[in-house]
Amino acid sequence: MNLSNEGLKSKQAWEEKGYTLPSYDRSAMIKHTKEHPSWVHFGAGNIFRVFPAALQQKLLNQGIEKSGIIVGEGFDYQIIDKVYQKHDNLTLMVTLKSDGSINKEVIASVAGAYKCDPQFADEWEFFKQTFKNPSLQMVSFTITEKGYSLRGGNGAFYPAIEQDLSQGPAKPTMFLSKLTALVYERYLAGAMPLSLVSMDNCSHNGQKLYDAVITIATEWEKHNLVKTGFCAYLNEKVTFPWSMIDKITPRPDAKVEAMLKADGFADTELIITDKNTYTAAFVNAEESQYLVIEDLFSNGRPKLEQAGVYFTDRDTVNKVERMKVTTCLNPLHTALAIYGCLLGHTLISDEMQDPELKQLVHVIGNVEGMPVVVDPKILDPRAFIDEVLNKRFPNPFMPDTPQRIATDTSQKLAIRFGETIKAYLADPNLDVKNLKLIPLVFAGWLRYLMGLDDELNSFTPSSDPRLAESQAYVQGIAIGDKGPFDALDGLLADETIFGVNLESIGMADLVKAYFAELIAGRHAVRETLRKYVH
Repeated sequence: MNLSNEGLKSKQAWEEKGYTLPSYDRSAMIKHTKEHPSWVHFGAGNIFRVFPAALQQKLLNQGIEKSGIIVGEGFDYQIIDKVYQKHDNLTLMVTLKSDGSINKEVIASVAGAYKCDPQFADEWEFFKQTFKNPSLQMVSFTITEKGYSLRGGNGAFYPAIEQDLSQGPAKPTMFLSKLTALVYERYLAGAMPLSLVSMDNCSHNGQKLYDAVITIATEWEKHNLVKTGFCAYLNEKVTFPWSMIDKITPRPDAKVEAMLKADGFADTELIITDKNTYTAAFVNAEESQYLVIEDLFSNGRPKLEQAGVYFTDRDTVNKVERMKVTTCLNPLHTALAIYGCLLGHTLISDEMQDPELKQLVHVIGNVEGMPVVVDPKILDPRAFIDEVLNKRFPNPFMPDTPQRIATDTSQKLAIRFGETIKAYLADPNLDVKNLKLIPLVFAGWLRYLMGLDDELNSFTPSSDPRLAESQAYVQGIAIGDKGPFDALDGLLADETIFGVNLESIGMADLVKAYFAELIAGRHAVRETLRKYVH
Protein backbone atom coordinates (compact mmCIF):
# COMPACT_ATOMS: atom_id res chain seq x y z
CA MET A 1 0.00 0.00 0.00
CA ASN A 2 1.56 3.25 -1.18
CA LEU A 3 0.53 6.62 0.20
CA SER A 4 -0.38 8.41 -3.04
CA ASN A 5 -3.42 9.29 -5.10
CA GLU A 6 -2.78 6.19 -7.20
CA GLY A 7 -2.27 4.01 -4.14
CA LEU A 8 -5.59 5.07 -2.60
CA LYS A 9 -7.44 3.73 -5.61
CA SER A 10 -6.98 0.26 -4.09
CA LYS A 11 -9.59 1.23 -1.52
CA GLN A 12 -10.49 -2.29 -0.44
CA ALA A 13 -6.89 -3.19 0.45
CA TRP A 14 -6.63 -0.20 2.79
CA GLU A 15 -10.00 -0.71 4.43
CA GLU A 16 -9.42 -4.43 4.99
CA LYS A 17 -6.40 -3.49 7.08
CA GLY A 18 -8.43 -1.06 9.17
CA TYR A 19 -7.39 2.22 7.52
CA THR A 20 -9.94 5.04 7.31
CA LEU A 21 -9.92 6.91 4.00
CA PRO A 22 -11.37 10.35 3.18
CA SER A 23 -15.03 10.20 2.16
CA TYR A 24 -15.18 13.44 0.13
CA ASP A 25 -14.31 14.15 -3.49
CA ARG A 26 -10.71 15.25 -3.08
CA SER A 27 -10.32 16.51 -6.66
CA ALA A 28 -13.33 18.79 -6.21
CA MET A 29 -11.95 19.98 -2.87
CA ILE A 30 -8.59 20.88 -4.43
CA LYS A 31 -10.26 22.75 -7.29
CA HIS A 32 -12.51 24.70 -4.94
CA THR A 33 -9.60 25.53 -2.61
CA LYS A 34 -7.45 26.93 -5.41
CA GLU A 35 -10.34 29.09 -6.63
CA HIS A 36 -11.75 30.07 -3.21
CA PRO A 37 -9.02 29.63 -0.60
CA SER A 38 -10.18 30.14 2.97
CA TRP A 39 -7.30 28.76 5.06
CA VAL A 40 -3.54 29.00 4.61
CA HIS A 41 -1.24 27.34 7.14
CA PHE A 42 2.49 27.97 7.61
CA GLY A 43 4.63 25.36 9.34
CA ALA A 44 4.34 22.02 7.58
CA GLY A 45 5.52 19.83 10.47
CA ASN A 46 3.98 16.89 12.28
CA ILE A 47 1.68 18.75 14.68
CA PHE A 48 -0.10 20.43 11.76
CA ARG A 49 -0.42 17.20 9.77
CA VAL A 50 -2.35 15.36 12.51
CA PHE A 51 -4.18 18.18 14.28
CA PRO A 52 -5.35 21.20 12.22
CA ALA A 53 -5.30 19.16 9.00
CA ALA A 54 -7.27 16.37 10.67
CA LEU A 55 -9.81 18.87 12.03
CA GLN A 56 -10.48 20.20 8.53
CA GLN A 57 -10.74 16.65 7.19
CA LYS A 58 -13.52 15.98 9.70
CA LEU A 59 -15.44 19.00 8.38
CA LEU A 60 -14.83 17.96 4.78
CA ASN A 61 -16.05 14.42 5.49
CA GLN A 62 -19.27 15.82 6.97
CA GLY A 63 -19.80 18.26 4.09
CA ILE A 64 -19.56 21.24 6.45
CA GLU A 65 -16.63 22.81 4.57
CA LYS A 66 -15.74 22.68 0.87
CA SER A 67 -12.21 24.08 1.00
CA GLY A 68 -9.10 22.34 2.24
CA ILE A 69 -5.90 23.93 3.49
CA ILE A 70 -3.04 25.46 1.52
CA VAL A 71 0.26 24.75 3.27
CA GLY A 72 3.37 26.89 3.15
CA GLU A 73 6.83 26.19 4.53
CA GLY A 74 9.22 29.08 4.99
CA PHE A 75 12.09 27.32 6.73
CA ASP A 76 12.52 23.58 6.11
CA TYR A 77 11.90 23.27 2.38
CA GLN A 78 12.81 19.57 2.23
CA ILE A 79 9.56 18.75 4.03
CA ILE A 80 7.68 19.95 0.97
CA ASP A 81 9.78 17.88 -1.46
CA LYS A 82 10.34 14.72 0.58
CA VAL A 83 7.03 14.43 2.42
CA TYR A 84 4.22 16.45 0.85
CA GLN A 85 4.93 16.32 -2.88
CA LYS A 86 6.27 12.77 -2.75
CA HIS A 87 2.97 11.59 -1.26
CA ASP A 88 0.52 13.87 -3.10
CA ASN A 89 0.04 15.96 0.09
CA LEU A 90 -1.34 12.96 1.98
CA THR A 91 -0.47 11.98 5.56
CA LEU A 92 -1.10 8.75 7.42
CA MET A 93 -2.23 9.70 10.92
CA VAL A 94 -1.57 6.98 13.50
CA THR A 95 -3.39 7.67 16.76
CA LEU A 96 -1.80 5.92 19.74
CA LYS A 97 -4.43 5.08 22.36
CA SER A 98 -3.63 4.46 26.00
CA ASP A 99 -5.11 0.95 25.83
CA GLY A 100 -2.42 -0.02 23.30
CA SER A 101 -4.67 0.06 20.24
CA ILE A 102 -4.14 2.37 17.28
CA ASN A 103 -6.32 4.15 14.74
CA LYS A 104 -5.04 4.69 11.20
CA GLU A 105 -6.50 7.42 8.99
CA VAL A 106 -5.31 8.95 5.74
CA ILE A 107 -5.52 12.75 6.02
CA ALA A 108 -6.15 14.36 2.63
CA SER A 109 -7.31 17.88 3.52
CA VAL A 110 -4.17 19.61 2.21
CA ALA A 111 -5.03 20.99 -1.22
CA GLY A 112 -1.49 22.14 -2.00
CA ALA A 113 1.87 22.55 -0.29
CA TYR A 114 4.51 25.03 -1.40
CA LYS A 115 7.79 26.63 -0.41
CA CYS A 116 7.21 30.17 0.74
CA ASP A 117 10.14 32.18 -0.54
CA PRO A 118 10.72 34.67 -3.39
CA GLN A 119 13.59 32.47 -4.65
CA PHE A 120 10.87 30.02 -5.79
CA ALA A 121 9.20 32.49 -8.10
CA ASP A 122 6.14 30.49 -9.16
CA GLU A 123 5.33 29.38 -5.61
CA TRP A 124 5.83 32.89 -4.24
CA GLU A 125 3.50 34.26 -6.90
CA PHE A 126 0.92 31.63 -5.93
CA PHE A 127 0.99 32.85 -2.32
CA LYS A 128 0.71 36.47 -3.41
CA GLN A 129 -2.38 35.69 -5.46
CA THR A 130 -3.85 33.61 -2.62
CA PHE A 131 -3.43 36.48 -0.16
CA LYS A 132 -5.16 38.82 -2.61
CA ASN A 133 -8.21 36.55 -2.79
CA PRO A 134 -11.21 38.00 -0.90
CA SER A 135 -12.25 34.50 0.20
CA LEU A 136 -9.17 34.03 2.40
CA GLN A 137 -10.34 34.02 6.01
CA MET A 138 -7.40 32.94 8.13
CA VAL A 139 -3.73 32.14 8.11
CA SER A 140 -2.50 29.87 10.90
CA PHE A 141 0.97 28.99 12.12
CA THR A 142 2.94 26.22 13.82
CA ILE A 143 6.44 27.64 13.43
CA THR A 144 7.62 27.11 17.07
CA GLU A 145 8.05 29.87 19.64
CA LYS A 146 11.49 30.74 18.26
CA GLY A 147 9.87 31.52 14.91
CA TYR A 148 8.37 34.76 16.25
CA SER A 149 11.66 36.25 17.41
CA LEU A 150 13.16 39.25 15.61
CA ARG A 151 15.93 40.04 18.09
CA GLY A 152 18.88 38.28 19.65
CA GLY A 153 19.74 38.10 23.32
CA ASN A 154 21.40 41.52 23.17
CA GLY A 155 18.12 43.15 22.11
CA ALA A 156 19.32 44.00 18.60
CA PHE A 157 17.61 42.79 15.45
CA TYR A 158 19.08 39.65 13.91
CA PRO A 159 21.27 40.63 10.93
CA ALA A 160 18.92 38.95 8.44
CA ILE A 161 15.95 40.80 9.92
CA GLU A 162 17.93 44.03 9.79
CA GLN A 163 18.47 43.40 6.09
CA ASP A 164 14.77 42.72 5.51
CA LEU A 165 13.82 45.90 7.36
CA SER A 166 16.06 47.96 5.11
CA GLN A 167 14.95 46.33 1.84
CA GLY A 168 11.19 46.33 2.34
CA PRO A 169 8.62 43.79 1.06
CA ALA A 170 10.13 43.21 -2.39
CA LYS A 171 12.68 40.52 -1.45
CA PRO A 172 12.17 39.32 2.12
CA THR A 173 14.42 36.52 3.38
CA MET A 174 13.15 35.69 6.89
CA PHE A 175 9.74 34.09 7.36
CA LEU A 176 8.11 36.87 9.38
CA SER A 177 9.22 39.37 6.74
CA LYS A 178 7.74 37.14 4.03
CA LEU A 179 4.47 36.94 5.94
CA THR A 180 4.30 40.70 6.38
CA ALA A 181 5.03 41.15 2.67
CA LEU A 182 2.15 38.80 1.77
CA VAL A 183 -0.24 40.64 4.08
CA TYR A 184 0.90 43.86 2.37
CA GLU A 185 -0.19 42.34 -0.96
CA ARG A 186 -3.65 41.90 0.53
CA TYR A 187 -3.62 45.50 1.70
CA LEU A 188 -2.73 46.74 -1.79
CA ALA A 189 -5.47 44.57 -3.31
CA GLY A 190 -8.20 46.32 -1.33
CA ALA A 191 -7.29 46.20 2.37
CA MET A 192 -9.52 43.16 2.90
CA PRO A 193 -9.89 41.78 6.44
CA LEU A 194 -7.91 38.74 7.58
CA SER A 195 -7.06 36.80 10.74
CA LEU A 196 -3.56 35.56 11.58
CA VAL A 197 -3.77 32.72 14.11
CA SER A 198 -0.73 31.39 15.93
CA MET A 199 -1.28 27.78 16.97
CA ASP A 200 2.11 27.42 18.59
CA ASN A 201 2.51 26.10 22.11
CA CYS A 202 3.61 29.32 23.81
CA SER A 203 1.99 31.88 26.08
CA HIS A 204 0.24 34.86 24.47
CA ASN A 205 1.09 33.50 21.02
CA GLY A 206 -1.23 35.92 19.22
CA GLN A 207 0.51 38.85 20.88
CA LYS A 208 3.91 37.51 19.86
CA LEU A 209 2.75 37.26 16.24
CA TYR A 210 1.21 40.75 16.29
CA ASP A 211 4.34 42.28 17.82
CA ALA A 212 6.53 40.77 15.11
CA VAL A 213 4.34 41.76 12.17
CA ILE A 214 3.64 45.29 13.40
CA THR A 215 7.34 45.85 14.14
CA ILE A 216 8.32 44.96 10.58
CA ALA A 217 5.45 46.97 9.08
CA THR A 218 6.26 50.01 11.22
CA GLU A 219 9.90 49.99 10.11
CA TRP A 220 8.87 49.67 6.46
CA GLU A 221 6.30 52.45 6.73
CA LYS A 222 8.72 54.70 8.62
CA HIS A 223 11.25 54.42 5.80
CA ASN A 224 8.63 54.80 3.02
CA LEU A 225 9.09 51.20 1.84
CA VAL A 226 5.32 50.61 1.97
CA LYS A 227 2.36 52.92 1.54
CA THR A 228 1.22 54.96 4.50
CA GLY A 229 -1.80 53.26 6.03
CA PHE A 230 -0.44 49.72 6.11
CA CYS A 231 0.04 49.77 9.89
CA ALA A 232 -3.44 51.23 10.36
CA TYR A 233 -4.81 48.37 8.24
CA LEU A 234 -3.05 45.82 10.46
CA ASN A 235 -4.57 47.38 13.56
CA GLU A 236 -8.07 47.86 12.18
CA LYS A 237 -8.79 44.96 9.81
CA VAL A 238 -6.32 42.20 10.70
CA THR A 239 -6.86 40.24 13.91
CA PHE A 240 -4.38 38.13 15.85
CA PRO A 241 -6.38 35.68 17.99
CA TRP A 242 -4.65 33.96 20.91
CA SER A 243 -4.81 30.19 21.18
CA MET A 244 -3.84 27.25 23.36
CA ILE A 245 -2.85 24.00 21.67
CA ASP A 246 -2.11 20.70 23.37
CA LYS A 247 -1.24 17.46 21.59
CA ILE A 248 1.91 15.37 21.86
CA THR A 249 3.38 14.31 18.51
CA PRO A 250 6.69 12.50 19.04
CA ARG A 251 9.11 11.49 16.32
CA PRO A 252 8.11 8.52 14.14
CA ASP A 253 8.33 5.43 16.37
CA ALA A 254 9.97 2.14 15.40
CA LYS A 255 7.15 0.08 16.95
CA VAL A 256 4.57 1.95 14.90
CA GLU A 257 6.72 1.56 11.79
CA ALA A 258 6.85 -2.24 12.36
CA MET A 259 3.06 -2.45 12.70
CA LEU A 260 2.53 -0.49 9.50
CA LYS A 261 5.01 -2.66 7.61
CA ALA A 262 3.12 -5.74 8.79
CA ASP A 263 -0.02 -4.23 7.23
CA GLY A 264 1.78 -3.86 3.91
CA PHE A 265 2.15 -0.08 4.20
CA ALA A 266 5.18 0.69 2.04
CA ASP A 267 6.11 4.28 2.97
CA THR A 268 7.66 3.89 6.44
CA GLU A 269 11.07 5.42 5.72
CA LEU A 270 12.31 7.85 8.40
CA ILE A 271 13.20 11.19 6.85
CA ILE A 272 15.69 13.55 8.49
CA THR A 273 15.83 16.89 6.69
CA ASP A 274 18.88 19.12 6.51
CA LYS A 275 17.19 21.25 9.20
CA ASN A 276 17.21 18.17 11.48
CA THR A 277 13.47 17.57 11.29
CA TYR A 278 12.50 13.95 11.95
CA THR A 279 9.45 12.97 9.95
CA ALA A 280 7.91 10.33 7.69
CA ALA A 281 4.86 9.69 5.54
CA PHE A 282 3.11 8.72 8.78
CA VAL A 283 2.80 10.73 11.99
CA ASN A 284 2.20 9.00 15.32
CA ALA A 285 0.43 11.05 17.98
CA GLU A 286 -1.57 10.71 21.16
CA GLU A 287 -5.35 10.58 21.10
CA SER A 288 -5.93 13.49 23.49
CA GLN A 289 -5.93 16.94 21.96
CA TYR A 290 -7.08 20.44 22.81
CA LEU A 291 -7.29 23.60 20.74
CA VAL A 292 -8.79 26.71 22.33
CA ILE A 293 -8.93 29.84 20.15
CA GLU A 294 -9.98 33.42 20.84
CA ASP A 295 -13.05 34.04 18.68
CA LEU A 296 -11.71 37.18 17.02
CA PHE A 297 -12.05 36.76 13.26
CA SER A 298 -12.57 39.69 10.92
CA ASN A 299 -13.44 37.77 7.72
CA GLY A 300 -15.19 34.67 9.03
CA ARG A 301 -13.58 31.29 9.74
CA PRO A 302 -14.03 27.55 9.18
CA LYS A 303 -16.63 25.97 11.47
CA LEU A 304 -13.95 24.27 13.56
CA GLU A 305 -16.14 24.20 16.65
CA GLN A 306 -17.94 21.32 14.92
CA ALA A 307 -14.64 19.43 14.92
CA GLY A 308 -14.00 19.93 18.65
CA VAL A 309 -12.23 23.29 18.79
CA TYR A 310 -13.20 25.63 21.64
CA PHE A 311 -13.86 29.25 20.65
CA THR A 312 -13.97 31.74 23.49
CA ASP A 313 -12.66 35.12 24.70
CA ARG A 314 -8.99 36.06 25.20
CA ASP A 315 -9.12 35.90 28.99
CA THR A 316 -10.40 32.33 28.89
CA VAL A 317 -7.72 31.27 26.40
CA ASN A 318 -5.13 32.70 28.78
CA LYS A 319 -6.68 30.87 31.73
CA VAL A 320 -6.66 27.53 29.88
CA GLU A 321 -3.01 28.04 29.01
CA ARG A 322 -2.12 28.91 32.62
CA MET A 323 -4.07 25.92 33.92
CA LYS A 324 -2.03 23.61 31.71
CA VAL A 325 1.37 25.27 32.05
CA THR A 326 1.37 26.08 35.77
CA THR A 327 -0.55 23.14 37.27
CA CYS A 328 -2.12 20.40 35.21
CA LEU A 329 0.54 19.23 32.73
CA ASN A 330 3.83 21.07 32.31
CA PRO A 331 5.02 20.99 35.96
CA LEU A 332 4.34 17.26 36.09
CA HIS A 333 6.29 16.75 32.86
CA THR A 334 9.29 18.61 34.28
CA ALA A 335 9.22 16.68 37.56
CA LEU A 336 9.21 13.42 35.62
CA ALA A 337 11.96 14.69 33.32
CA ILE A 338 14.36 15.55 36.14
CA TYR A 339 13.87 12.42 38.20
CA GLY A 340 13.47 10.20 35.16
CA CYS A 341 16.96 11.14 34.02
CA LEU A 342 18.37 10.55 37.51
CA LEU A 343 16.73 7.12 37.80
CA GLY A 344 17.67 5.94 34.32
CA HIS A 345 14.22 6.00 32.73
CA THR A 346 13.99 6.55 28.98
CA LEU A 347 10.20 6.76 28.54
CA ILE A 348 7.66 8.95 30.29
CA SER A 349 5.18 6.07 30.15
CA ASP A 350 7.59 3.81 32.06
CA GLU A 351 7.95 6.46 34.75
CA MET A 352 4.23 6.26 35.39
CA GLN A 353 4.77 2.61 36.40
CA ASP A 354 7.34 3.76 38.98
CA PRO A 355 5.46 4.07 42.31
CA GLU A 356 7.59 6.93 43.63
CA LEU A 357 7.40 9.01 40.47
CA LYS A 358 3.71 8.35 39.98
CA GLN A 359 3.03 9.55 43.51
CA LEU A 360 5.36 12.54 43.07
CA VAL A 361 3.37 13.98 40.19
CA HIS A 362 0.05 13.08 41.80
CA VAL A 363 0.89 15.15 44.87
CA ILE A 364 2.42 18.06 42.93
CA GLY A 365 -0.67 18.32 40.73
CA ASN A 366 -3.62 17.30 42.87
CA VAL A 367 -2.44 18.31 46.34
CA GLU A 368 0.00 21.20 45.99
CA GLY A 369 -1.10 22.75 42.69
CA MET A 370 -4.87 22.32 42.73
CA PRO A 371 -5.61 24.82 45.56
CA VAL A 372 -4.34 27.65 43.34
CA VAL A 373 -5.16 26.29 39.89
CA VAL A 374 -6.53 28.78 37.37
CA ASP A 375 -10.02 27.52 36.44
CA PRO A 376 -11.01 28.52 32.88
CA LYS A 377 -14.52 27.04 33.30
CA ILE A 378 -14.68 25.65 29.74
CA LEU A 379 -12.32 22.85 30.81
CA ASP A 380 -12.39 21.19 34.24
CA PRO A 381 -8.89 21.26 35.79
CA ARG A 382 -9.47 18.07 37.78
CA ALA A 383 -10.72 16.18 34.74
CA PHE A 384 -7.80 17.53 32.70
CA ILE A 385 -5.16 16.45 35.23
CA ASP A 386 -6.87 13.10 35.70
CA GLU A 387 -6.59 12.48 31.96
CA VAL A 388 -2.93 13.54 32.02
CA LEU A 389 -1.98 11.24 34.90
CA ASN A 390 -4.13 8.23 34.07
CA LYS A 391 -4.34 8.25 30.29
CA ARG A 392 -1.81 10.50 28.57
CA PHE A 393 1.43 10.05 30.52
CA PRO A 394 1.00 6.26 31.03
CA ASN A 395 0.29 5.65 27.32
CA PRO A 396 2.76 2.86 26.45
CA PHE A 397 2.64 3.77 22.77
CA MET A 398 3.85 7.33 23.31
CA PRO A 399 7.64 7.26 22.79
CA ASP A 400 8.26 10.49 24.71
CA THR A 401 11.40 10.68 26.81
CA PRO A 402 12.41 12.48 30.01
CA GLN A 403 15.59 13.50 28.22
CA ARG A 404 13.57 15.45 25.63
CA ILE A 405 11.38 17.09 28.27
CA ALA A 406 14.47 18.03 30.34
CA THR A 407 15.67 20.35 27.57
CA ASP A 408 15.82 24.01 28.69
CA THR A 409 14.75 23.24 32.27
CA SER A 410 16.26 26.50 33.55
CA GLN A 411 13.79 28.32 31.31
CA LYS A 412 10.80 26.33 32.56
CA LEU A 413 11.01 26.24 36.36
CA ALA A 414 9.80 29.82 36.89
CA ILE A 415 6.52 29.46 35.02
CA ARG A 416 5.88 25.80 35.84
CA PHE A 417 6.48 26.04 39.60
CA GLY A 418 7.17 29.67 40.47
CA GLU A 419 3.61 30.74 39.66
CA THR A 420 2.21 28.24 42.16
CA ILE A 421 4.59 29.50 44.84
CA LYS A 422 3.56 33.12 44.12
CA ALA A 423 -0.11 32.17 44.41
CA TYR A 424 0.51 30.59 47.81
CA LEU A 425 2.37 33.69 48.97
CA ALA A 426 -0.50 35.92 47.79
CA ASP A 427 -3.26 33.93 49.54
CA PRO A 428 -3.58 34.61 53.31
CA ASN A 429 -5.36 31.27 53.68
CA LEU A 430 -2.42 29.28 52.30
CA ASP A 431 1.04 28.66 53.74
CA VAL A 432 3.98 28.25 51.36
CA LYS A 433 5.58 25.97 53.98
CA ASN A 434 2.96 23.37 53.05
CA LEU A 435 4.68 22.95 49.68
CA LYS A 436 6.87 19.89 50.19
CA LEU A 437 7.34 18.24 46.80
CA ILE A 438 7.83 21.31 44.61
CA PRO A 439 10.99 22.06 46.65
CA LEU A 440 11.94 18.41 46.13
CA VAL A 441 11.81 19.01 42.36
CA PHE A 442 14.13 22.00 42.78
CA ALA A 443 16.53 19.86 44.83
CA GLY A 444 16.29 17.16 42.16
CA TRP A 445 17.30 19.69 39.52
CA LEU A 446 20.39 20.63 41.57
CA ARG A 447 21.21 16.92 41.77
CA TYR A 448 20.60 16.61 38.01
CA LEU A 449 23.09 19.41 37.35
CA MET A 450 25.85 17.18 38.78
CA GLY A 451 25.48 14.88 35.74
CA LEU A 452 25.47 11.69 37.84
CA ASP A 453 22.52 9.30 37.95
CA ASP A 454 21.39 7.35 41.00
CA GLU A 455 23.87 4.59 40.18
CA LEU A 456 26.56 7.31 40.20
CA ASN A 457 27.17 6.85 36.47
CA SER A 458 27.79 9.95 34.40
CA PHE A 459 25.13 11.20 31.99
CA THR A 460 24.94 14.21 29.70
CA PRO A 461 22.29 16.72 30.77
CA SER A 462 19.94 17.90 28.04
CA SER A 463 20.71 21.16 26.26
CA ASP A 464 19.88 24.32 28.18
CA PRO A 465 21.04 27.90 27.55
CA ARG A 466 21.93 28.31 31.25
CA LEU A 467 23.31 24.82 31.86
CA ALA A 468 26.99 25.75 32.24
CA GLU A 469 26.15 28.75 34.40
CA SER A 470 23.94 26.66 36.68
CA GLN A 471 26.39 23.74 36.88
CA ALA A 472 29.07 26.10 38.17
CA TYR A 473 27.15 26.31 41.47
CA VAL A 474 27.45 22.53 42.08
CA GLN A 475 30.96 22.14 40.71
CA GLY A 476 32.63 21.90 44.10
CA ILE A 477 30.07 19.55 45.59
CA ALA A 478 30.73 15.79 45.75
CA ILE A 479 28.56 12.78 46.52
CA GLY A 480 28.50 12.33 50.29
CA ASP A 481 29.00 15.99 51.18
CA LYS A 482 26.91 17.10 54.15
CA GLY A 483 26.53 20.83 53.53
CA PRO A 484 25.73 23.56 54.42
CA PHE A 485 26.05 24.26 50.66
CA ASP A 486 26.41 28.02 50.92
CA ALA A 487 27.65 27.96 47.33
CA LEU A 488 24.07 27.28 46.21
CA ASP A 489 22.65 30.46 47.75
CA GLY A 490 23.21 32.61 44.68
CA LEU A 491 21.44 30.15 42.42
CA LEU A 492 18.52 29.62 44.82
CA ALA A 493 18.02 33.39 45.04
CA ASP A 494 17.76 33.75 41.25
CA GLU A 495 14.20 34.80 40.44
CA THR A 496 14.83 34.45 36.71
CA ILE A 497 15.21 30.69 37.22
CA PHE A 498 12.75 29.88 40.02
CA GLY A 499 10.27 32.73 39.57
CA VAL A 500 10.83 33.78 43.19
CA ASN A 501 13.81 34.28 45.48
CA LEU A 502 13.85 30.97 47.36
CA GLU A 503 16.14 32.47 49.99
CA SER A 504 13.88 35.38 50.86
CA ILE A 505 10.68 33.28 51.03
CA GLY A 506 12.31 30.70 53.31
CA MET A 507 12.28 27.73 50.93
CA ALA A 508 16.01 27.52 50.21
CA ASP A 509 16.85 25.68 53.45
CA LEU A 510 14.36 22.93 52.66
CA VAL A 511 15.73 22.62 49.12
CA LYS A 512 19.27 22.31 50.47
CA ALA A 513 18.17 19.74 53.08
CA TYR A 514 16.59 17.61 50.36
CA PHE A 515 19.68 18.06 48.21
CA ALA A 516 21.90 16.75 51.02
CA GLU A 517 19.81 13.59 51.16
CA LEU A 518 19.80 13.20 47.36
CA ILE A 519 23.63 13.21 47.25
CA ALA A 520 24.17 10.97 50.29
CA GLY A 521 25.38 8.11 48.12
CA ARG A 522 24.39 5.47 45.60
CA HIS A 523 20.60 4.99 45.42
CA ALA A 524 20.08 8.10 47.58
CA VAL A 525 17.72 9.57 44.97
CA ARG A 526 15.42 6.56 45.20
CA GLU A 527 15.56 6.49 48.99
CA THR A 528 14.82 10.21 49.27
CA LEU A 529 11.82 9.97 46.96
CA ARG A 530 10.54 6.93 48.85
CA LYS A 531 10.88 8.84 52.13
CA TYR A 532 8.97 11.96 51.10
CA VAL A 533 6.45 11.27 48.34
CA HIS A 534 4.29 8.62 50.02
